[in-house]
Amino acid sequence: MVDVPHGHDAAESMTAPPKAACAESAAQASPGPLQSELADTRDKLLRSLAEQQNIRQQMQRQREEAVKFAASQLAGDLVDTLDNLRRAIESVPPDAADHASIGPLLKGVQNTESNLLATLARHGMQRIHPLGAAFDPHVHHAIIQRPDETAADGTVVEVLQPGYTLHDRVLRPAMVGVAVRGKRESGPAAG
Repeated sequence: MVDVPHGHDAAESMTAPPKAACAESAAQASPGPLQSELADTRDKLLRSLAEQQNIRQQMQRQREEAVKFAASQLAGDLVDTLDNLRRAIESVPPDAADHASIGPLLKGVQNTESNLLATLARHGMQRIHPLGAAFDPHVHHAIIQRPDETAADGTVVEVLQPGYTLHDRVLRPAMVGVAVRGKRESGPAAG
């Protein structure tokens, strides 16, 4: 025989949810120390994962930059060789360039310079051609100021030594002469 509760107790037991369900809903309604700790731990985990991702991305950028600029020391050393080739070419007088013994030698030096520049260009190195450009202290080094009424103030009017970049990073700034308007007293160069 089944014992059935009578009266008011019977109605409560029929409509009341089980005690476990009450405890769960009470825990959701007011977060206890366990929920707070769980949320805190979850927040720490997400922050840690984000930090790890940032570190991975930073290491990837550093690795790519290291590969990109690994040859910068070699490229910087080759700048002197390019300067010497250019000096050799410019040292030949124009009338001697057609001479039977000098002409082929000059042509060989010009071809060597051209091939070296092309090879370096394939690897990201470029010669800076500033003549006629506005003076830029990031890529030019002003050695002299020259009065020039035909050029705008601050325009590069003379290149004393070419500059070079490697992947848009300056290896050596171009040494230049900069135009100034009117009479200029001699003094220290700009830049």
